[in-house]
Amino acid sequence: MRIIAGRWRGRALAAPPGGGTRPTADRVREALFSMLASRLGSFEGLQVLDAFAGTGALGLEALSRGAARATFVEPDRAALGALRANIAKLGGDATVVAQRVETLGRAPAPHHLAFLDPPYDQQLARPALAHLAARGWLAPQALVSVETSRDETLAIDGFEADATRDHGKARLHLLRYAG
Repeated sequence: MRIIAGRWRGRALAAPPGGGTRPTADRVREALFSMLASRLGSFEGLQVLDAFAGTGALGLEALSRGAARATFVEPDRAALGALRANIAKLGGDATVVAQRVETLGRAPAPHHLAFLDPPYDQQLARPALAHLAARGWLAPQALVSVETSRDETLAIDGFEADATRDHGKARLHLLRYAG
């Protein structure tokens, strides 16, 4: 697993041992960032939230492409070790929050771009997005990427579907926060 583009292009990322973390495949990340780039134009100056961060690949990819700051939310100890090692290796303005998404308090600042890659088939995206919106983690019109298994559908009040793409076992949902 590597950073695809930007200032850290080609740099390898650490992953925790075992199957507890399912990093987004490089080709799926490439497709996602292509979709985002066509909508955003540039990542410059964005505040990014990487919820269910795992290795941090999504937030680190955004930082590599020019995002100003990334907040990573991850409760798993093994994943936190890999995430912190990846941040230390690459640098960038990053904050790690070692807790579950649904227990986050008020946001210190709203985020323009959010990534949610929860464990598949556990229906965690809906309550997580509702919680993030209620606690001010999402800026008005923020773009939100949610990765689910291919057979999961996603419709959430306050979020408009922008695009849905299937990639192997994964389904990418791009949503726009109406808040």
